[in-house]
Amino acid sequence: MSSAYDVLDMFSPACRRWFAGCVGEPTPVQREGWPAIAQGGSVLIAAPTGTGKTLTAFLWAIDTLLERAQRGELEERVSVIYISPLKALGNDVRCNLSRPLEGIARELGRECPLRMAVRNGDTTPAERRAMLRKPPHILITTPESLYIMLTGESTRALLRYADTVIVDELHAVMDSKRGAHLMMSLERLNELCGRDVRRRGRAPALPHSQPAHSQARGALGRAGAARPARHARGQHMARDIPPRV
Repeated sequence: MSSAYDVLDMFSPACRRWFAGCVGEPTPVQREGWPAIAQGGSVLIAAPTGTGKTLTAFLWAIDTLLERAQRGELEERVSVIYISPLKALGNDVRCNLSRPLEGIARELGRECPLRMAVRNGDTTPAERRAMLRKPPHILITTPESLYIMLTGESTRALLRYADTVIVDELHAVMDSKRGAHLMMSLERLNELCGRDVRRRGRAPALPHSQPAHSQARGALGRAGAARPARHARGQHMARDIPPRV
């Protein structure tokens, strides 16, 4: 297992200073999850509530985008897509992400250059038009809204250059038609982008024997492809690499 120092050393100096001053020590799931995320590929973050799953899933992408901004290389496009089956959960994540976004930007001595936006059934036409004119770097949406966005020419263009997809409460939708539609949308996103978009799944800690756990891990890999999902299991720290298919 990586030490706290080793894990934080993966991030930029500004990110390390913010984390040490405002958060403290990484949690076990963060020490296990960040190295797996940094290696690329798909990662399932399964851990109890309150163990830092949000920062585990987002911090690497946030730090990468802010580093691009510092170099003058930040593009006006959607880079991260966060998908939540619950609209309220998406709004909570937006509030929670403001803390690291603004905090790391302050360490850099600037205002935060990254934009977030929510796209769901409550988004007004004016907000949707504004999103097309000035794309957010982090898009927060629902499975249904992602499906709709993948059907429109202008909204497809908005998603074309996404780097990472983060799916929350993955276990809750897998054994349902809603989950099947979500998986279809993720594959359509890969087709749109012309590559496999990195996937991060968030779920509560589940025993390996539970079907929902296996379904959640399998959903992070593309059907029929040899793309296993690494697995950060919170306090138990067991990394599980599923067999290739």
